[in-house]
Amino acid sequence: MTYVVIDSCIACKYTDCVEVCPVDCFYEGENMLVIHPDECIDCGVCEPECPVDAIRSDTEPGMETWVEFNRKYSEIWPVIFERSDPLPDAESHEGEDGKLEKYFSEKPGQGT
Repeated sequence: MTYVVIDSCIACKYTDCVEVCPVDCFYEGENMLVIHPDECIDCGVCEPECPVDAIRSDTEPGMETWVEFNRKYSEIWPVIFERSDPLPDAESHEGEDGKLEKYFSEKPGQGT
């Protein structure tokens, strides 16, 4: 089992999860985070920290696509292990549908 980040994170990028991760397996894109599925130790401490329910177990139905998505971007984006402020308009995007198609950016974030 591993955890992955889904599209709920896009355009919000809360980083509370990063601060509690004991293995630094989060990677930062311009407007979202991902988890490297091979580095995640399945401890689950990050999941309850996400205010937008964007972290899911790969054992949930339909997560296969998200595992590959997280793997792809964790291999090209920089690692992030320190909490930072969410995106300026994060609250206005919470719970919004279609965020992957509307807002996703392949550009890397700054990392820490």
